[in-house]
Amino acid sequence: MAVYTLADLHLSFSTNKPMDVFGSQWENHAERLKEYWNYMVLNEDTVVVPGDISWAMSIDEAIEDFRFINNLNGKKIIMKGNHDYWWQSMKKLKEFTEKYSFDSISFLHNSATVAENIIVCGSRGWSCESSPSEQDRKIIAREALRFELSLKEAEKLNDGSREIVAFSHYPVLLPGDETSPILEVLVRHNVKRLYYGHLHGVRENQLIKRAGGVELELISADFRHFTPVRVN
Repeated sequence: MAVYTLADLHLSFSTNKPMDVFGSQWENHAERLKEYWNYMVLNEDTVVVPGDISWAMSIDEAIEDFRFINNLNGKKIIMKGNHDYWWQSMKKLKEFTEKYSFDSISFLHNSATVAENIIVCGSRGWSCESSPSEQDRKIIAREALRFELSLKEAEKLNDGSREIVAFSHYPVLLPGDETSPILEVLVRHNVKRLYYGHLHGVRENQLIKRAGGVELELISADFRHFTPVRVN
């Protein structure tokens, strides 16, 4: 039993949002995603999906996208991205998955969960330019608090035998940055790995791979050629 991760699925089965307008790498991406996902992932495995799941603007508009995800192999732990406008309260999301029998899908928000031999935690994060606005600073502080809450929940679940692994939709550092409030939370809680999405059209040599002792790994679907990345 393994844990994988992949972000930025950008599904649009019920919306007119063809992803190939962003480049040829997105042509037929849902079909390729299904093929590569089901080749890699077994039904007993788990896949963490840190955001930008669906272009739907409401939860009802996202039904077909979630049906597609539910039918993929494995259990899925879904987190929020900046384009997930369909996102609801945990109560409503649970009611949604129960109503449509999407029984392979769960959600992570201000919480943590055990997945095989790791503990999954994290939050959406936030990204901004090198000179953040006052509003950006408030959002970053709020997201750092959400990471703190999630990590505290992770530590409650840990008996010392599992690694706590963090996931975020946004990167926790931008080029030129040395630290950030979210990275400082990760370092304080001795997190060694963070997987994140959001970035598209970037090259390997443009990425920050390590900061504060934390390994940072980009897992946007297009960057990973729509193939889930193994975490453990």
